Amino acid sequence: MTPDGRVAILEGVRTPFCKMGTALKDVPAQELGRIVVSEALARAELRPRDVDEVIVGNVCTPAEAANIGRVVALRAGVPSAAPAFTVSRNCASGLESVVDAALRVRTGTHRLVVAAGVESMSRIPLQFSEPLKEIVGRLRRARSMADRIAALAALRPSHLRPVAALELGLTDPLCGLNMGQTAEVLAREFGISREEQDRFALESHRRAVAAVHEGRLREEMVPVFPPPKHDRAVFADVGPRAEQSLEQLARLRPYFDPHFGTVTPGNSSPITDGAAAVLVASEQVVREAGVKPLGYLRAWAFAGLEPERMGLGPVFATHRLLKQAGVAFNDIDLIEFNEAFAAQVLACEAAFNSDRFARERLGESRALGELGRERTNVNGGAIALGHPVGASGTRLVLTLLKEMRRRGGGLGLATLCVGGGQGGALLFEAA
Repeated sequence: MTPDGRVAILEGVRTPFCKMGTALKDVPAQELGRIVVSEALARAELRPRDVDEVIVGNVCTPAEAANIGRVVALRAGVPSAAPAFTVSRNCASGLESVVDAALRVRTGTHRLVVAAGVESMSRIPLQFSEPLKEIVGRLRRARSMADRIAALAALRPSHLRPVAALELGLTDPLCGLNMGQTAEVLAREFGISREEQDRFALESHRRAVAAVHEGRLREEMVPVFPPPKHDRAVFADVGPRAEQSLEQLARLRPYFDPHFGTVTPGNSSPITDGAAAVLVASEQVVREAGVKPLGYLRAWAFAGLEPERMGLGPVFATHRLLKQAGVAFNDIDLIEFNEAFAAQVLACEAAFNSDRFARERLGESRALGELGRERTNVNGGAIALGHPVGASGTRLVLTLLKEMRRRGGGLGLATLCVGGGQGGALLFEAA
């Protein structure tokens, strides 16, 4: 096959996003993925046999679904002859699946690729402590009752305390900080107050609630019927709160630095379950389908930085993207920016508009420009909607393209920070 023009995002859909331990807690990640892949194909009136490959972004792979991309593909009815794989770039895993799909379409090897992101953070397991694992191993190797008794004699009550794999996963192994602590680093570095963070969080809820009432978010969702009875539907995101107030947010205590911090559960994105999928297609498929795509992927970039300042990743990735695409920051009409933490978004807002930051960190003579709240997260962001880490990048793409279509065109940017010290940015143009 030969390359065939631009890379289109033909269609997409997501599940509702639900806080850990709530409406989707009993739905495995692979089932969430099956739902969105099947629905995206159905909405585009395409058949599973039309798919050349399935790529799924996921961070916390379930033990029972190794290479979850393959499991999702087969459960969605994609023929076994079509390959599938899983990608992980922490919070940018969903973006990575879209980029990997686009590379295949752009080079002409594929015509239609499903790019998805899935995460069930409710089902991230608890782990045995290291001493308990050692004792269990000794019991399995024991050849006599005396050996078993000796192994059990080493057991202490403290050994039974489980290790939360979620906490380990949200802690950077190099700088030793968890993601909330990196937000505290940026809050101090950029002088961001607690009140600024709470006001930002409140606005995220207000925008999300307005988008719910006006039906904008419902357009991108498919209902989920959780087990065991499958007799009730989850139709809406759990996070947005119409009754949220600044006074309520102000009463919450700092979570990551109890004595001196400003980052709270209220001005952070909640731990969330959810999935999203988009169809990445060649222009030949667009013509054959006879439909107008959501938009076209024009360029992408990833960038690295210090892990302890990982929240600034969108600035570095967007800077690289703009240079590659030959586009000015102010030329972008709409932005979807993942709200990992209010402090993190506000720090990026300051960095984007700082001549000093541009000179010292980006090698530019002047600032990139204003992030612009009138064009950023117009339907609310992850503080209200949630952040299922493997799926968030895909959700940004989907929400961005749906809103671009409603507005009748333009350029759109989807960007997020990445645990471990990276940023990702994708540039789209309207169909």
